[in-house]
Formats: sequence, C-alpha cells, structure tokens
Amino acid sequence: MKVLMKKDLKKVGKAGQIIDVSDGYGANYLIPNGYAVLYTAEAQKQYDIELEEQRILDEKKRQEARELAKRLEGITLQFEASAGRNGDMIGTVSFKKASEALEKLHGIKINKSQLIDKDVIINGFGLTKLRVDLYKGVEGEMRIHVKLKEKK
Repeated sequence: MKVLMKKDLKKVGKAGQIIDVSDGYGANYLIPNGYAVLYTAEAQKQYDIELEEQRILDEKKRQEARELAKRLEGITLQFEASAGRNGDMIGTVSFKKASEALEKLHGIKINKSQLIDKDVIINGFGLTKLRVDLYKGVEGEMRIHVKLKEKK
C-alpha cells in the first residue's frame, strides 16, 4: 500500500514522503492516527495546498513578530528599587513583574518560555536588556531600567 506521510514518524518516514507499507500497518495504524493518507494524485494535490497554506500562515506570523520586535525597540520599562547601605539594589525585578508591566502598559504579552537569556537576573540599577524569541528566528529585546527609589 502506498501512503503519503502527513507527519514525521521515526523509522517510517517524514512528512511529504510517499512510502510503501504493509496493508495492515497502513490501514490500522498510520491512516487512523493521522500519520498518513492513502496515496492518490488528489491526496498529493491536497497535501501541496495544505503545505502552501501553512507557508503563508508561517510568513504572516513571522511578519507580525518582526513588527512586534520593532515595537519593543521603542519601549523601556521603568522600575524603582531601594538601595542598601552599600548602594546595591535590594531585591530583584522578576521577569514576571516585567512581563506584567509590559502587558498592562503596552498590551504586549510575552511569557517566560520565550526568554532566551534565562540566566539574566535583574538585581542592579541601570539598564538591562533581555532577548526574547518572538517567532522562529525572530528575536526581540525587552529593555528594563531600574532606578533608585527617591526617599521621602
């Protein structure tokens, strides 16, 4: 039985490949679980159409991510913190606090899984830049500025 693979399956084939499998394996496992469809010229055309739609959607999302990266360039989140006796900042500004401020003030939602520099800790005064992965291959930069809290 010839089948057209719709998804990658280890040791069987990759999406888009046309492979020969036993009738039982194709009819009882690959096709019902959505890994493949019976190969016909119509199935090939349908797969090509789906591939093109996916490519267009992917390009649209990539363009939106580029626009979001440009918006992030012009944004610097401002925070205030107290200083200890030796002038160092007390505490840290967490990524959660920064992302909540970004969403509240600018309507941009970024979650922690998008953070590229996971080991960066915002525990000092001044400007800190955090790189975030907005979409496949598109990076943005969150800028966070921490200044000394004025004593009253």
